[in-house]
Amino acid sequence: MSGTLVLVRHGQSEWNKRNLFTGWKDPDLTELGVSEAKAAGQRLKAAGHRFDIGFTSLLVRAQRTMTLMLAEIGQSDLPVTENIALNERAYGDLAGLDKDEAKKNWGEEQVHQWRRSYDVPPPNGESLKDTGARVWPYYYHTIQPHVLRGETVIVSAHGNTLRAMVMALEGMTPEEILGYEIATGVPIVYRINPDSTIGDKTVLKA
Repeated sequence: MSGTLVLVRHGQSEWNKRNLFTGWKDPDLTELGVSEAKAAGQRLKAAGHRFDIGFTSLLVRAQRTMTLMLAEIGQSDLPVTENIALNERAYGDLAGLDKDEAKKNWGEEQVHQWRRSYDVPPPNGESLKDTGARVWPYYYHTIQPHVLRGETVIVSAHGNTLRAMVMALEGMTPEEILGYEIATGVPIVYRINPDSTIGDKTVLKA
């Protein structure tokens, strides 16, 4: 019996709007972010999805996105587990800085390497590889067992957290994941076979 895994990046946050490195900082959603989260819930409901369990990070932008989606689906009472393993990539010394200002401080090439390389972290922060090192065990040991039991699972998290999860799900190489982007508030729906392979994948765009 196949299970279903839905991944959703949180709606636009206040710091996304201001072009700031966010990481483990905790800004809330913008009005647009609220609308994106509600629209994601509406698309999931229209597609007929009902969930058995949810997972999110310790950060308010992901938690609020989950709450808004579930309200639209009519499942506000869904059990949701919050865990630090699903927090966004930690940006270290870059957190809270304007991205253009960071380029002036360290140079465009260096900032690009920190943002887009697989295993080069910013000062006192995490690389995508480091992020994966905490996401992958949590996925395999805590989230995946629900899916393999045939349940329908929703995860509301962050761009880099979800990129690490997609990398594992789809067997991507470090080179392939670098160019992979996840839009805010757009559900990615996987049907997972009992042997953990992907049966199909659907992106619920507006």
